[in-house]
Parts: sequence; structure tokens; C-alpha cells
Amino acid sequence: MSESLPESIMNVLKRNNVKVTGSKNAPIIMYAHGFGCSQAMWAAVTPAFEHCSQQILFDFVGSGQSDISQYSFSRYASLNGYAEDILEICDALSLSADIIFVGHSVSCSIGILAANRRPGLFKSMILLGPSPCFLNVPPDYQGGFEQADLAGLIELMDQNYLGWANYLAPVVAGAGAEPQIAGQLSDSFCSTDPVITRHFAHATFFSDNRTDFARLVVPTLILQHKEDALASVEVGQFVHQQIKDSQFAILDVAGHAAHMSHPALVIEAMQRFLQQELNC
Repeated sequence: MSESLPESIMNVLKRNNVKVTGSKNAPIIMYAHGFGCSQAMWAAVTPAFEHCSQQILFDFVGSGQSDISQYSFSRYASLNGYAEDILEICDALSLSADIIFVGHSVSCSIGILAANRRPGLFKSMILLGPSPCFLNVPPDYQGGFEQADLAGLIELMDQNYLGWANYLAPVVAGAGAEPQIAGQLSDSFCSTDPVITRHFAHATFFSDNRTDFARLVVPTLILQHKEDALASVEVGQFVHQQIKDSQFAILDVAGHAAHMSHPALVIEAMQRFLQQELNC
């Protein structure tokens, strides 16, 4: 990033630890990470696209190497604050159209909020393990968790933060994943401020963005894990039904982070979906 950029732009890029690689004239891919994670989680995917795209990575405020001093409990009380950050990053980089958005978990919802607020910004979207609502809302929707389950998860964070991180990391990594995957996730969870992480957790797990998913009009690929304790295949099928003309694929993966545990499957699915847009 050039130091000659206006201070307001530099502040946004620093706030979200924005990294841009690749050719300026190539198609643009923007990656957004999940709860408790960082842009580092995309490290096994991005090399496959480095020669055929311009890639944008960033950290949500409070995560990774973002500027934690810019965290606002009012701004980030809901996912809308994170969606606003995505729009500000795009503005800071002078991007107004044709972005390929790749999101994991809660960032799928955040990306959709941004896309709905700024029609035409995204050319296509790839959603890995999306869940528009983690709560069960009977009789028509099964997000996977009762209110008491999620309240218990938040309570565990308050009582034993390290224990919470060590519990959740293997769940996200999935059965059979290499031990270093769970270790990387646990380290990421533990490296964030507990108070901020708890706040992000509440915004993540208690949001209901089902109507926002239904409003999306961007060509979309939905990638769901075959065995995922956080976002079931049924949730993925619901998302597929909500997003008009979307494509849906089930990855033969256990866990909630195929981009870390099985990056080749994610890369293959992305290349197949983007074959008209990228020459990789």
C-alpha cells in the first residue's frame, strides 16, 4: 500500500489489514474469513489463483492483524457493521463492480448484506458453509441449535475461554482432519480479545439473515460440508432454495473448514464455477 494514499483510505486499509496481490488488470477475488479466524485461513487456496486474478484479503476488526483500537461495540453489535467494512474496503480500493466474493461461514451472511446494500458490486459469490440462521425456528427452519445451546456456548466463553477454544477448534476442523488444522484454529481463537470475540459470537450465532439471502440476485455457488456440526446439508439446501438460480454442491468433508482441511476440493469447485471468468 502506497504511503501517498489519502489518510482516510490508509486508515481503512490498516484497520482491516488489507492485503492485495496479483495483477491489477485481472479479475478480482475478495476472500472473507469466518468467526474467530483470519485471512491466514485462505493460505492453502490463494496460490491456485495468484497468476490469474487480483486477490484481496482482509481481517474483520477484532480478528487477525486488524487494528483492534478501531473496534466499536455499537458498530459491530450486528453483522451490518462488518458488511459496512467490506463496502469501505471496496471504496478504498476504488472497486465498484465485478468482484468475485468468496466467504466462509458467517462471512457469507456478511457478504450478502454488503451485496444487497450495493447492487452491482459483486459479479459472483462463492459461499463455503453458509448459515443464514444458526437457531432452530420451528416449524419451518432447522438451523441446528436451540437458544439454550448457543447461550451455553457464550457462557462457556465467559467461564473458560481457553476451554471454549479447545472445544470448538476440533469441531470446526472436523473428524479426521490433520491435528495442525485444529491447532491453527485454536491458536486463532485464543489470539483474539475474549471480550471482542464474545461480542462477535453473539452477532454471529444469534443473527437471522434468512430474508437477506432470499434477496440476493448475484450468481452464487453454495459449498456445503457433508458432515458439519455447525451448518448441516439441510441448511445448505435451504440456502440453495432461497438464492435464485444458485448452484449447490456437497463437499465430501467432515467439519466446517474445507478450505483448510481439504483445499483441493474447494479450489476445484471454485475453478469449475469460475471457468468463464478466470483463465487459471
